[in-house]
Amino acid sequence: MTKIDEPLRFDVASLLVAAVPGRVTLVGAGPGDPELLTLKAARALREAQIVLYDHLVGDDVLALVPAQAQRICVGKRAGHHTLSQRAIIELMLGLARSGRPVVRLKGGDPYIFGRGGEEAQALAEAGIPFDVIPGISAAQGAAAAAGIPLTHRDHACSLVYATGHLRGEGEPCALDLDWPLLARPGQTTVIYMGLAMLPTICAQLVAHGLSADTPAAVVERATRSDQRTIVGTVQTLPALAQAHGAKPPALIVVGSVVTLHRALGATPAPALCATAASTAACK
Repeated sequence: MTKIDEPLRFDVASLLVAAVPGRVTLVGAGPGDPELLTLKAARALREAQIVLYDHLVGDDVLALVPAQAQRICVGKRAGHHTLSQRAIIELMLGLARSGRPVVRLKGGDPYIFGRGGEEAQALAEAGIPFDVIPGISAAQGAAAAAGIPLTHRDHACSLVYATGHLRGEGEPCALDLDWPLLARPGQTTVIYMGLAMLPTICAQLVAHGLSADTPAAVVERATRSDQRTIVGTVQTLPALAQAHGAKPPALIVVGSVVTLHRALGATPAPALCATAASTAACK
């Protein structure tokens, strides 16, 4: 299988322009477990000729790509961008204009904090045909695997997603979220890409009226064999996450639904929670 580890060297300008552009398929790779791929996504990967994939896409998912297909890593990690978003779009457009079908493989669902909407817009504006195959989102995967239902009649009648990682192209910007909305009681709040800002997020939630005792959790590597859930409250979670070395990819879940984790959780690794004076392992 051909793999380009440094796609910055890929010369988009050298691509010939075909009379008919290739179709681009934006594919949601799901939260990590390859068995959670949709049938349509799995078929798109098996038939792929060129795959532009993100870092969050696991090796087990990439293994479905044919050996003769070309793989190009264009992913972004916190603090390190293999390619800027603009460069990713230019590469995708250039490959499609050369007449070859392209699979753009993204973790979770392309339209949930995956910048798939920006890429679809660019394709539409360029007149390049495209499809979107949705994927199980990271939040859905985490809910099922960690035993934290996103909604429950006794706990949450609404659900809010937000991103805690707001950046310009290579430059950080202020974390400017709708804190009164996120701090409402009786709902579940899920924050993507917020681990680095966890102390700020928790402090802002309390400052805007959410009880410091509200249950909260960090779910790392949802649905994967090394998944881990760190459970505490809005007040204790930042210290717990730091003490246990939490690392991305991770989701922050806030709300009383987190209390169901003990009864419903079936995580591959024991969860970590706070006791009265210290931390302890718990199921």
